[in-house]
Amino acid sequence: MPTSSSTSSANPSSDFEEASMTRIAFIGLGNMGGGMAANQAKAGREVMAFDLSPAALDKAAAAGCGKAASVAEAVQSADAVITMLPAGPHVRQVYAEQILPNAPTSALLIDCSTIDVESARAVAAQANAGGFRFADAPVSGGTAAAEAGTLAFMVGCDEADFPAVEDAIKPMSRVTFRAGDHGAGQAAKICNNMVLGISMIGVCEALALAEKLGLDPAKFHEISSQSSGQCWSLTSYCPWPGPVPTAPSNRGYEGGFATAMMLKDLKLAQEAAAKAGAATPLGASAEGLYALFDRLGGGGKDFSAILEMLRGRSVQPG
Repeated sequence: MPTSSSTSSANPSSDFEEASMTRIAFIGLGNMGGGMAANQAKAGREVMAFDLSPAALDKAAAAGCGKAASVAEAVQSADAVITMLPAGPHVRQVYAEQILPNAPTSALLIDCSTIDVESARAVAAQANAGGFRFADAPVSGGTAAAEAGTLAFMVGCDEADFPAVEDAIKPMSRVTFRAGDHGAGQAAKICNNMVLGISMIGVCEALALAEKLGLDPAKFHEISSQSSGQCWSLTSYCPWPGPVPTAPSNRGYEGGFATAMMLKDLKLAQEAAAKAGAATPLGASAEGLYALFDRLGGGGKDFSAILEMLRGRSVQPG
């Protein structure tokens, strides 16, 4: 998808320059949101955080965030509100019932959840009608990048608002793209993760076949990494243990990007394709395979663990 503009951001550090937006409300402190909120605090910003989980709130407090008793309390004096929520219905409800009625209209609203394009545009319209600036800004990179402050952000917003959005998310970002207007960030994320899900299955099938043919999978990785089969799923996130030490395959497929989350994104892609009248047969096949892997107990494992299913091995629930 073409991008209107992009920029690279430095990792957060102790000497991060104080930005114009210093009061951040962060709503949603799960596997991704917790690390993201912590990096806002590391950047010297005043973070008021909220989550329904007391344990998540305590962890955020230990990372330097303030604990709010409610969404309303968190957003009441924010320069920017950042949300990281499970799905479209949650985003719609939290914005309509808690954020828009309680945040100052000067606050910049940024939703980093991965949701359907229609919900993103509906929330944007509601926010704009209330006098707010809004951006959908889903992320790519997984939990490790969330903790390191090296996520890639795909932003859908009014062009005039992009510099402010970029400034607000800078402590969490390695690179930030403006994908287009409202909803374009979600469209970019959905399409990107469909590519990722499909390519990972291809890599896993090739590794499983190499093993069956008596070819050392590690040797195949070495060869393919420098041949036409090279791709991110092979060289940066190898599903076979050994060749890429930082990959989840070396820790029992724990951490990383859960199969259940990949399945969610592939479902979003298929829903979007159906509405747009787009043909995505490989995306549909990938969704079916990840749905099967999820039913077999792999939902909590990193999505690259689908290799185990393709090798005919039993899956230990993650």
